[in-house]
Amino acid sequence: MFTGIVEELGEIVDVTDLGDSARLQVRGPVVVDGSRCGDSIAVNGVCLTVVETTGATFTADVMRETLDRSSLGALTPGSPVNLERPMRLDGRLGGHLVQGHVDGTGAILERSPSQHWDVVRISLPADLARYVVPKGSVTVDGVSLTVASVADTSFTVSLIPTTLARTTLGPKRPGDPVNLEVDVVAKYVERLLAARTEEN
Repeated sequence: MFTGIVEELGEIVDVTDLGDSARLQVRGPVVVDGSRCGDSIAVNGVCLTVVETTGATFTADVMRETLDRSSLGALTPGSPVNLERPMRLDGRLGGHLVQGHVDGTGAILERSPSQHWDVVRISLPADLARYVVPKGSVTVDGVSLTVASVADTSFTVSLIPTTLARTTLGPKRPGDPVNLEVDVVAKYVERLLAARTEEN
């Protein structure tokens, strides 16, 4: 479980195509510190398992379904990535509950810069729209954000200077893909209500 508070802006060192999967080598000295084989690290919001660590880098395998359902398949050496280690049970929940299970992808549609922040509009897949609400939480490329407004096929978020400077969302431009994870609580509530309706 993660919180959507990015610890480090890392970099893809190498991508190995394995046919039905890929192996990523990622530079991230902060998240590598204390990590070992079998640990989890979120890469652009996708929970990956550490296969090995070498110095300031770690290696992770990504299966085909993850490549198809997320933007990780578009990563190349030199690509910046948001990195976060799992939350500790004795730590603070700075963002919101994030599983690292990407629900789908969107794309940056529009950026409106202000003096101290940017308002960004992001496309929203139709099957995820019901889970996104104004003032609710959404994860974009692993970053926990508050939804400012919602339309049928898009939503907007405001990015503060820290987010602009310390995550991949700062330099992203219209057309760039992003990973989306909706609030897991909304999905559980929907499932429970559906089960109650079926019983009645």
